[in-house]
Amino acid sequence: MANNGKEHKKNPQHTPRVIAYVRVSTDEQDVSKQRHEILEYAHRNQMAISEFIMITVSTRKTAKDRRIEELMEKLEPGDTLIISELSRLGRSIPEVIGLVNGLVERNIRIISIKQNIDLQGEHDTTSKVMVTIFSLLAELERDLVSQRTKAALAALKAQGKKLGRPVGTKGKSKLDGKEPEILAFLEKKVPVAAIARILDCSRPGLLNFMGKKNIYTAKRKKN
Repeated sequence: MANNGKEHKKNPQHTPRVIAYVRVSTDEQDVSKQRHEILEYAHRNQMAISEFIMITVSTRKTAKDRRIEELMEKLEPGDTLIISELSRLGRSIPEVIGLVNGLVERNIRIISIKQNIDLQGEHDTTSKVMVTIFSLLAELERDLVSQRTKAALAALKAQGKKLGRPVGTKGKSKLDGKEPEILAFLEKKVPVAAIARILDCSRPGLLNFMGKKNIYTAKRKKN
């Protein structure tokens, strides 16, 4: 798996931590079930949980509201993230996979109890295979969504309905309002490609948005 020429090494002064992330939707009861499941797993595997990040919020909320931004800031190379299941991390397959890929690229171990997944970091062969499979699934979902969208547009066109924005109107970007999240990820040295996957957009689209908003990576600032 490509890492854009960057290698995220462990900080010799950093003591590896185990951080558990727990999220439930507002229509569910509470976080205790997931917390108990994670604690049981940790006990069976002789692991000590350093910190719990717990939130009750809908997946429709932003990464910041779901404390994903906070989670990314806390995790450092060598740390371990434990979740009850992958769906806790995002609202779509591409978003979840983008986040997982970004963490693996930073050499952060990811454990998902329900799926029995243990990704050890980008230098682990099993992790590389799993991330490749995840990426293929994300690409498949994007293709299926694209096909359904094209079919729907074709049906509307056949009905004589006009498509597209009215002439002279300015479109709103799906990234509008996510500038703080992008800056936070950049400050943590998360690769642009990984940020794009987390925010469910293309890398060129993200770079174009960053250019319009004058958001630059550390490398571009130096230039």
